[in-house]
Amino acid sequence: MNSKLSIAKKAPDFRFKTPWENEINFYDALGNHPAVLIFLRYYGCPVCQMEMAKIKKEFDLAAKKGARVFVVLQSTPETIASLIKKDDFPFTIICDPKGQVFQIYGVEAGGIIKYLHPAGLISAIKAVSRGFMHGKFEGKETQLPAAFAMTADKIIKYAHYGENISDMPSLASMIMGI
Repeated sequence: MNSKLSIAKKAPDFRFKTPWENEINFYDALGNHPAVLIFLRYYGCPVCQMEMAKIKKEFDLAAKKGARVFVVLQSTPETIASLIKKDDFPFTIICDPKGQVFQIYGVEAGGIIKYLHPAGLISAIKAVSRGFMHGKFEGKETQLPAAFAMTADKIIKYAHYGENISDMPSLASMIMGI
């Protein structure tokens, strides 16, 4: 079990794949920009699809601050590339099917109680009612979300570890301090 990251710590570097690119270094992808790093479960999850749509809708808030936005999913690059196009989302999708980046950032899976939390169940119903359908199961089903915002010098200014599968703050609250 890795420890959770806290505000004022340097964000760890890592290498990642997207559905369309291999072996990218996180720090290189950031350049000299602030960033938001969001951890969700997997693309087939209706709650995660709804969250990604919300991030897409709020993306201009990050762009105005010059911030890069990354969403980490447990999905394989092949799964995502078969379902969406590269330009469907204005942010970078990081594929982490083995959970290595989740581990580096201390993002844990929850138990069955957190997975079946009423807020998560309500979000799942809301997502399906809005047309987000369940797809392929990937990774840990009980994986919890998390979000980090960091300055251009990679110092964490915002850290949130979700308490249930739908416990995610708005992009606006993530980027306030960067």
